[in-house]
Amino acid sequence: MAMNLSYTSVDEYINDQKPEVQERLLWIKSVLEKNYPNATAHILYGMPAYKINKKPLVYFAVYEKHLGFYATPGTHEAFKSNLVGYKTGKGSVQFPLKQNLPEELIQAMIAHRAQCILQNK
Repeated sequence: MAMNLSYTSVDEYINDQKPEVQERLLWIKSVLEKNYPNATAHILYGMPAYKINKKPLVYFAVYEKHLGFYATPGTHEAFKSNLVGYKTGKGSVQFPLKQNLPEELIQAMIAHRAQCILQNK
């Protein structure tokens, strides 16, 4: 799936995805908005992004076969042992669309990143 840089809101991005993927995106959005009500939503690099204190909390995007989740290199390093079995890169992880999302892991990664921001790490 090509990156569409014309989205103007997270909702527009989510609504433009296939219905079976929208549920996953809405779940991530709800976790972020419920647990971090002060986080601001943006579209950056053509994908949904949330920030706290003007610093990146997480980005996420749908691709043909996976959901890309970006919570900064430090967060991914902290969860390296939990990410075994997933394709990863510096600050990114690919969650296959054919598998259930590892919801507890995603929540823990978001919480870790938020804590780092709030502690200025």
